[in-house]
Amino acid sequence: MRGWKTHHSPSASARVSSCATTSRCCSRTLGATGCTSRTGRAPWACSSMWIRWRWCEARRAICSCGRTMPGRTRSSSTSSTTSTIRVPTEPPTRAWPWRAAPGAGSLRCSAPTSPTIDGTQSAEASVSRSRRKSTGCWTVCALALLATARGAGGVEAAAAPPAPAAPAPAPSGLMRWFDPATAPFIPIPAIDTEPHSGLTLGLIPTWLRTSERDEIERIIAPDLIHSQYFGWGSHMRVLSYPSADTQWYVVGGLKERVEREFDGRYLTGLTRHGAVSWSVEAIYDRSGTQRFFGLGNQSVRGDETSYINNQALLDAVFGHNFTPRLQLAYKARVRYVEVLPETLNGLPSIETLFPTLKGLGSEHELQHTALLTYDTRDSPIIPRSGVRYVVYDGFVSRALGSSVSYTYFGAEARRYLPLGRDVTLAWHVGARYMPSAGNGPFWALSSLGGDRSVTNEREPLRGNGFDRYMDRNMFAGGAELRTRVASFNAFRTRVSLELAPFLDAGKVFAALGGSPFTHLHTAVGLGVRGVASPFVVGYVDIGFARGKAAVFSGLDYPF
Repeated sequence: MRGWKTHHSPSASARVSSCATTSRCCSRTLGATGCTSRTGRAPWACSSMWIRWRWCEARRAICSCGRTMPGRTRSSSTSSTTSTIRVPTEPPTRAWPWRAAPGAGSLRCSAPTSPTIDGTQSAEASVSRSRRKSTGCWTVCALALLATARGAGGVEAAAAPPAPAAPAPAPSGLMRWFDPATAPFIPIPAIDTEPHSGLTLGLIPTWLRTSERDEIERIIAPDLIHSQYFGWGSHMRVLSYPSADTQWYVVGGLKERVEREFDGRYLTGLTRHGAVSWSVEAIYDRSGTQRFFGLGNQSVRGDETSYINNQALLDAVFGHNFTPRLQLAYKARVRYVEVLPETLNGLPSIETLFPTLKGLGSEHELQHTALLTYDTRDSPIIPRSGVRYVVYDGFVSRALGSSVSYTYFGAEARRYLPLGRDVTLAWHVGARYMPSAGNGPFWALSSLGGDRSVTNEREPLRGNGFDRYMDRNMFAGGAELRTRVASFNAFRTRVSLELAPFLDAGKVFAALGGSPFTHLHTAVGLGVRGVASPFVVGYVDIGFARGKAAVFSGLDYPF
């Protein structure tokens, strides 16, 4: 066809002149035929001018490969180039896939990128662009011309999509164990270095069952472990997430010596869309690594003692939902606790240093608690925004069958503030007071230490082990910046990796009128979390306090 024959590469000035001529030609062509979006007719429907129109488009494709000229602007969000020269009519309704590459002075052609998805572009597209060579422009433009010439033969012709690449064969034999898509289970290493538990190593083969939406519905996770203190052991875990409103789990295990455990819990009404929410939990736990350092905010490590904590409890919670945000609940707890002597790792047993401490031996209690909760979080498990405020009051009385007696009240506030699509600032503050704890056992006192905030029980201080500081009253707070740094498909679900630098602070004190803001203990550190929305969070938190490190791992956020 005339006008397509080329000889030597034109100079820059000749190319600019040619482009201007082409622009005027195409303007006259489209304007003369009325083949514009104003008429509602696509240009390729005008058969009398079809070949000439395709020639114009081909020439425009070649012009787009030239150097960026004054009068052009670029859109960084889509890597596109927009000419400031306007034709008298609106552009055709069909979009053409060849546009100038974003680098100034580039001689490349680049295909338009797709609209940004959640603020990011495809990594594959970025890699492809980085590997292009400038000499490839003319190859791409030549293919555009060939496609245009081939399409000129008929109005229904369309460029055929490229043939899909053949899928890679699935790994077989031993290699399938190292591919998340084909592995029969997830081999998770068990490494526990919690400050009071000693070193525990093992393997947790984990099976996941996912829904049609690629959300985890069930986790089955047995393990085989070896404890520094108690020898070989094993656990069985089944965690189920049948819906956003209902969850349940069962965990049981034992070791060669001393330790046994069972924990089963069922919760329903989590979304609070119904009138009632309730839960029930049964626990038996025989732990051989409990510590006691004495009472008060200034208890010293030199007074560290150990004991065996043998306890069983049954919790039942019934809540009336005034709205999905406002709930009034009653919690009843029946608990039996036995504190037994033990010498662990050269530490003295608790009764040798604290023989008059209330709570040694065996005790039982019936605990009554009323809780008023205001909750606007977007998720009770993986919150990104909202607040949770709780106030509570409760008592244990010998008059109602308990062997001990005490009262308590407190409040807790949690706030989740999104700072972007991938960043959430989470903070919490909690306080607990015990006005009449004179007859209360030490294990019922307010506690500071460990990695978890438990309403009406303890607050975290992730540079120390559980129950590091204990007394009647407690105040604590903390914050962490949860930042999503990666997201990928693994084990038939979507997994996000989070990094969360954190700060914990708090104190315990005996007097009701004592200041909660002086002589605070602090801990700083970094949390590494794997998040499988909407139900599962696994974490490893590394905290530092007074020059020593503590490592914690488990499920769910600390608060």
